[in-house]
Amino acid sequence: MATETATFGAGCFWQVEAEFRNTSGVTGTRVGYVGGSTERPTYEEVCRDRSGHAEVVEVQFDPEQVAYEDLVEKFWDLHDPTQLNRQGPDRGSQYRSAIFVHSPEQEKTALASRERAQERIGRRRRPVVTEVTPASTFWEAEDYHQRYLEKRGLATCSI
Repeated sequence: MATETATFGAGCFWQVEAEFRNTSGVTGTRVGYVGGSTERPTYEEVCRDRSGHAEVVEVQFDPEQVAYEDLVEKFWDLHDPTQLNRQGPDRGSQYRSAIFVHSPEQEKTALASRERAQERIGRRRRPVVTEVTPASTFWEAEDYHQRYLEKRGLATCSI
């Protein structure tokens, strides 16, 4: 089985990870940090909003079972892509909306999907602020963040 990687930033990574992990065709997930300048950032460094990293979910998937495009469409449903550097009460660039692409094909798919998302939202005249950028080094988050909700017997994050 050949797997591919997709990486998404959609706010706090705990709920996003759970949603992707429970998606048919997804073979694995990890939460971590991408897009910053610090090597081996810690959660505390990322939360201070000084490292430049986004909280992300790295998704391993079998493209014969689920298309990358379907994962991108799910990404739009998991957060509000019109909120700049925040999701709900969480504020800071670490919570930015981002798709970190791993190939030219993923970039093409993500950009086209972002345009469709803007068309859907457009009637409310709010711009989609999601960045589409090449994936850089993925730094795995601390173990206690991995499958965070599952470890605590929670179905969802609550505010």
